[in-house]
Amino acid sequence: MNKKVSDYINGDTIIKLLTKLIEIPSPYFYEEKIMAFTYSWLKERSLNPEFHKYEENNITNFKGTNIIGKLKGREKGPSILLNGHLDTVNICEGWVKEPLKGTVEGNKLYGLGALDMKSGCTALLLALEAFKNTVKDFKGEIIYSFVSDEEGPYGLGTNAIIEDGLVNHVDAVIVTEPSSGFCAIDFPCICLGARGGYNYTVKFKGTAAHAANPEMGNSAILDCAKVMLELKKSEMIEDPKLGKGSICIIESGGGGQACSVADMAFFTVFRHVVRGEDKYYVEKELYEAVKRANIKSQVEMKFRDGPSSESEGFEPYIVDESNPYMDKMVNSIERICDKKPQISYFSSIGDFNYFGSRLNVPTFVFGPHGHNYHTADEYVEIDTVVKTAHVIYEFLVNTLMID
Repeated sequence: MNKKVSDYINGDTIIKLLTKLIEIPSPYFYEEKIMAFTYSWLKERSLNPEFHKYEENNITNFKGTNIIGKLKGREKGPSILLNGHLDTVNICEGWVKEPLKGTVEGNKLYGLGALDMKSGCTALLLALEAFKNTVKDFKGEIIYSFVSDEEGPYGLGTNAIIEDGLVNHVDAVIVTEPSSGFCAIDFPCICLGARGGYNYTVKFKGTAAHAANPEMGNSAILDCAKVMLELKKSEMIEDPKLGKGSICIIESGGGGQACSVADMAFFTVFRHVVRGEDKYYVEKELYEAVKRANIKSQVEMKFRDGPSSESEGFEPYIVDESNPYMDKMVNSIERICDKKPQISYFSSIGDFNYFGSRLNVPTFVFGPHGHNYHTADEYVEIDTVVKTAHVIYEFLVNTLMID
């Protein structure tokens, strides 16, 4: 008896697989068990998985594992990359539900990573299984990558598959991060870009003096504070799609010897950027703030080192709405959800930035709805995971079907 798509993608299959993924702890840098499970799941279904091992030896000394695989059509055609990350953040305080147990209450499934983004990975896995078993002939190829360390500071897994040249020929990318959940927009929501971001630290060197005579010295802490206040006043570019960037001071400190004027201070910034704001723009912005602050301390600015020059920061990107793959995405969403998707743009960064800016290909972010990602009692709405999987399947059929 021939099976239908709904035999592979339905509420029961979603709950079963997603619950299993949630039950496997996978905080970033500790993804070995979930990679082994996912590899076996794909292997059992003849979906051609391979382990991709990588090492980052400049900063983290991390040895990581991704899973990458390919389904080849019998004719030439587009190459579509499906991407998701299997790692999570660490368990935080405040959980009432059991974080490592998939708890179903009505249409909600609770658990660490339920929304971000084991539900998106579940949708990809079941869409791949359904495609493999219901589509006989197609053109082009499907590449899938289930990566590690997206939640860490550098996106090492996706960075590795790009730098190792495994996906650099693709024509379009779909990342099933929870676009609806992240943007707090009713499902379905498709994101066509994201702001980028850089991390940098500013150090101040003042002049020490006895605390009884502070006028004899120059306080690095006071100068640091003046620059922070001026920096927050900076005028930023307003992008017609991404809006404005943001300056967030995430750490500060300083001091010197006991009973002395502080001769050292620092602050660290995470600077979200939009198109037109690169490292040089951000550096100029900082030194203009220093000039306005009219301080005496010596100032040194340093961007956070990255594993490589290409991964020191995250560049912003957008997808042109006239891109031909956009029509196929919108049509697929409409067919499954009976309405047009809302269009949005991410305010923060992720692996999608690497694909959109470094591969320079249309990179769509489309995934389920839910709440509480990166905090207690995270949950996803089950029906939106089912629809996400069906949309991915529909897009693949519409894009790769032989005319």
